[in-house]
Amino acid sequence: MGLPDFRIVDLIDIVLFAFLVYYIYRLVKGTAAINIFIGIIIFLVIYQITVTLEMKLLGLTLGAFVGAGFIALVVVFQQEIRRFLLMIGTTNFTSRKKLLRQLKFFREDSTAQHHVVDEIVSACFTLSKTKTGALIAIKRDVSMDFAKNTGDNMDILVNAPILRSIFYKNSPLHDGAVIVEDNKITATRAILPVSNSKQIPSRFGLRHRAALGITERTNAIAVIVSEETGQVSLAHEEELETFQDENKLAEKMKTLLS
Repeated sequence: MGLPDFRIVDLIDIVLFAFLVYYIYRLVKGTAAINIFIGIIIFLVIYQITVTLEMKLLGLTLGAFVGAGFIALVVVFQQEIRRFLLMIGTTNFTSRKKLLRQLKFFREDSTAQHHVVDEIVSACFTLSKTKTGALIAIKRDVSMDFAKNTGDNMDILVNAPILRSIFYKNSPLHDGAVIVEDNKITATRAILPVSNSKQIPSRFGLRHRAALGITERTNAIAVIVSEETGQVSLAHEEELETFQDENKLAEKMKTLLS
């Protein structure tokens, strides 16, 4: 039996499917949804094997789950689907360089990125000791221009002393958020959208609501230092986590930004 004809369309189909799976994996990586995603992939592989081997009873049973599972997937992955559509809608395909960056053929230097995370974490825990409030939003894939345009444009390499001086209580730049893009501070005094979620505990103030608000509009992450308690928190995927240990916060941020 000869090999089936392999068309150029089949190659395009395989490549597009691979990129779709890759982007979905990136969206759920580091979240609780990653285990569900892996489980779905395993389930689909098993289902395809049963179809190929013509295992009718098992194939019929698994096929029933596949047919009815689409609505369940929309419910389970509603936040990830929203971020995926945001990423697609804000992707700039007008230049070859930016297109290749979106496809991750050219990645940012991970060493430089990790250095930026270490600088941010160091600054936040230093500010925490003096209960100096801070809010730092870090871009991932989705554009943050709508928030950046509300503040003062900057072009400063991220480092801990600069961040500490920005949020110093007598500094004219301490109000609002700092936005970090491509390892640089690109805006200060930025106004972030405030979350209206009723599930946010009352102990969290306006900074925390703003941090959650930017994660609702984009897939950015945000670090918050509470002015009342000095507590350091991380907002990501519309959730808030508090951290007492610098290393654990840095590790979490590096995972989310990788």
